[in-house]
Amino acid sequence: MLSRLPPVTQALLIANGVLFLLQQVMGDATFFPFMLWPPSEMGFDPFSPGQNFQVWQLLTYGFLHGGLGHLFFNMLALYMFGAPLELTWGPRRFLAYYLICVVGAGLCQLAVGWWTLAQGGAGYPTVGASGGVFGLLLAYGMLFPNQRVMLLFPPIPMKARTFVIVFGALELLLGFTGWQPGVAHFAHLGGMLFGWLVIRYWRGQPPFGRRRPPGGGRPSHLRRVK
Repeated sequence: MLSRLPPVTQALLIANGVLFLLQQVMGDATFFPFMLWPPSEMGFDPFSPGQNFQVWQLLTYGFLHGGLGHLFFNMLALYMFGAPLELTWGPRRFLAYYLICVVGAGLCQLAVGWWTLAQGGAGYPTVGASGGVFGLLLAYGMLFPNQRVMLLFPPIPMKARTFVIVFGALELLLGFTGWQPGVAHFAHLGGMLFGWLVIRYWRGQPPFGRRRPPGGGRPSHLRRVK
């Protein structure tokens, strides 16, 4: 089954699985420098890659997970939504989109972490592919709005567009109410936001404006008369 998947989706599944196994063997502490830590009062220190923010963490945190259930649901969503998107966009564009969503989600989580520390809260690391996965969910809903998808709990079928709206609203509610602590809800929303911006950019839609057609804006049906 795995061999039938398009190459980038397959590689992402394998990479996340291998790194999760390494976490179990080597211990989470070994991977502290690669988890996403909030910016501390000491600021950015590139020579102390322990429990503080480093630039590379905006990417590496998305390949680590906090438990088997965390990994399973993220990889299930990557399998479900990643393959059709990669087949539609092609490997390079799909990979770029996914990684942008991971980084965008990380930036949103950094803002939340900074605010938490400013309010006297404790800093904690963030891990998981959820930011990228929620970006894929958003893209699937935009590209295949009428495709039927099935919720797991409860098993209710609905259109992909409705699925995206329900999950986005739920993440917003949980993020502001704090009813589900320990989950980076605003990172999920950040993945969706950056995914939406990327697709709008590719389509030449606001806030990026329309792209000019090839040939300096001349309509394609016009030809010079020799």
